[in-house]
Amino acid sequence: MLKNKYIKYLIELFFLFFVITITANIISIYRSANLNKEQLQATSFILSDGLKYITEENKPLIVHFWATWCPICRAELSNIEFISKHYQVLTVAVNSGSNNEMAEYAKKHKLNFKIINDSDGVMAKKFNISMFPTTIIYNKNKNIAFIDTGYTSTLGILSKVWWAEKFN
Repeated sequence: MLKNKYIKYLIELFFLFFVITITANIISIYRSANLNKEQLQATSFILSDGLKYITEENKPLIVHFWATWCPICRAELSNIEFISKHYQVLTVAVNSGSNNEMAEYAKKHKLNFKIINDSDGVMAKKFNISMFPTTIIYNKNKNIAFIDTGYTSTLGILSKVWWAEKFN
């Protein structure tokens, strides 16, 4: 009888997880409706440390818009850091201070991913980003495969990048 009770709770937990996942994805799709969905044209970017970054051809690219003042972004930083060790990740810090402040922030939080400092929000406006964090996953042809707004788990990003790599 106790075993049946645990099975019932596990089924309810699984159902709750499923409903939350579906709801979060529907909200993300709704929030991303007005984003710029054009193919990524730029292949090189100037990073906050002054270095030039050239994207790799025929590989997916993750462009992650975030801000130092955003609490959800801070919660997601470790996910992005992990993903950046395995895939091309380019982050865009929006309205988050000077290049020196970005360097201090990255050092303090042990961030090694590539950061573009969008201190005036111009790049965010070009992409029509109004919610932070926003993660855009481009396939190997630099077409948008997925867009996530709000917090995204490491597993969520990894599965979408894998899909973009294999099927897009």
